[in-house]
Amino acid sequence: MTNSVSSGRAVDAAQRQRQQWMKVLAGAGPRLSDYSEALRQGEHRFIRPAEIGMVMVRGRMGASGAPFNLGEMTVTRCVVQLADGRHGYSYVAGRSKQQAELAALADAHLQGDNHAHWMARLIEPLQREQHAQRAAKEAQSAASQVEFVTMVRGESE
Repeated sequence: MTNSVSSGRAVDAAQRQRQQWMKVLAGAGPRLSDYSEALRQGEHRFIRPAEIGMVMVRGRMGASGAPFNLGEMTVTRCVVQLADGRHGYSYVAGRSKQQAELAALADAHLQGDNHAHWMARLIEPLQREQHAQRAAKEAQSAASQVEFVTMVRGESE
C-alpha cells in the first residue's frame, strides 16, 4: 500500500512540474523564438501541425458560483514527435503557429534525458522574466491605488 501511495505522489509531482513548464511556455510569447534554433535541432515530425482554432472560455461568478460561457478565444495547438518517440504538446493563446510549434518541441525535449539542461537554459530564464514582468505590473498598479474613505455625517440633535 505504501508503494502505491508514494508512486502516486511521484506522478503528482511530475504532473505538477510539467503543468508548470507548460504554463511558462504558453506565456513566453515571442521570447520563445529566441530558442528556435536549439529547439529545432534533431529530427522531429509533426503529428498535428500547428493549427488555429477557437475554444469556449468559461467563468464562475465569485470564483465559486455556477459556470457560465464567457466567450470564445483564439488558440493555436500543435503536437510533435521527436526521433526517440517522445511527444510534445502545446496550446497557446492567439494565432502564433511558430510559438505553438516551439512550445510543443520544448515540451518533448523537457521529457527526455536532457531535462535538467532544458529547465536551466529555457524554462528558468523565461520563468524569471515572467515573474519580473508580473512584479513590475503589480508595482505599477499598487502605485496608482486609491483608497476611499467613507465619512458618516452625524445626526444633529
